[in-house]
Amino acid sequence: MASVETTTPATKTATGPNWLLRDLAGIAVILIVAAIGFLLFPNNLALLTRIIAIALLVLSLDLVTGYCGIATLGHAALFGAGAYASGIAAAHYGITDPIAMVGVGAVGGAVAGLLSGAVILRGHGLAQLVLSIAVVHLFHEIANKASYWTGGSDGLAGISPDPVFGVFEFDLWGHTAYGFGMALLVIVFVLLRLLVRSPFGMLCRGIKEDPIRVSAMGASVQGTLLKMYVISGAVAGIGGALNAISTQVVGLDSLSFTTSAESLVMLVLGGTGSLFGALIGTVTFMWFEDFVSAANPFHWLTIVGALLIAVVLFAPKGLYGTAVQLLDRFRRQ
Repeated sequence: MASVETTTPATKTATGPNWLLRDLAGIAVILIVAAIGFLLFPNNLALLTRIIAIALLVLSLDLVTGYCGIATLGHAALFGAGAYASGIAAAHYGITDPIAMVGVGAVGGAVAGLLSGAVILRGHGLAQLVLSIAVVHLFHEIANKASYWTGGSDGLAGISPDPVFGVFEFDLWGHTAYGFGMALLVIVFVLLRLLVRSPFGMLCRGIKEDPIRVSAMGASVQGTLLKMYVISGAVAGIGGALNAISTQVVGLDSLSFTTSAESLVMLVLGGTGSLFGALIGTVTFMWFEDFVSAANPFHWLTIVGALLIAVVLFAPKGLYGTAVQLLDRFRRQ
């Protein structure tokens, strides 16, 4: 009797013969878009660098929400932990090498991910959301009270990063910060694509689909999710470190609930569980928000809200997911 092989869409994506070509094409598109942004907006590189930092935060959120199914509204705690860790290392301990600051930020974010993940993963569904909100508020209040280290409500200043590799100085126009941020984004993105296609990434997808079956197979569901939360924290911490390096100040807004909520909105806008969707959602939301707020400073929130409602109603899989779905339909015809 002939056996029938059942392949899920996720498995097709992971094992298909053209996945490497698609990833290389995607990375090429990212670099092209980055070059276009540099050429078209040479006087607004600070915003573009901020988009890169937030994109790293949204990518980290996609790891736990899109690939593991963890409901969280507190991911800014990991982003802010990385920002404060790198800022404190520079302002209080003289660690001003940009690469070292990124490493410190990654460690700070990973530690924050371990602590917050251990708390959030004890709940399920709505309980996870409540715990995540509580965690981000706790991190915010700790940073506010530890004013000697963090600067409190005034922010942490005195961050002066050294030139990258001792050559490229961080200039007033933001050229070095933008190039440094793009290099970090591409490196992290490539590593994350390898991660989500690895057996560990497949295990996380399986836990999202059916945690009971995965547990019955002998895998540790909680342990796997906690590992992914730590990895997610490291990625968010890198984004926070980049933000501290580029702005040379860390404020309490990096730990705000608003930052967490907006990152989730960006992820849903682009599409969960793809990484490309996280990037598209971040760029679309932040560019649209900046453009509309400048064009109509009194009613821009209404316009942004209308966009989000339209996307959720007519493109429930997000901009990237819906585009891929339409492309697949076109190919089948």
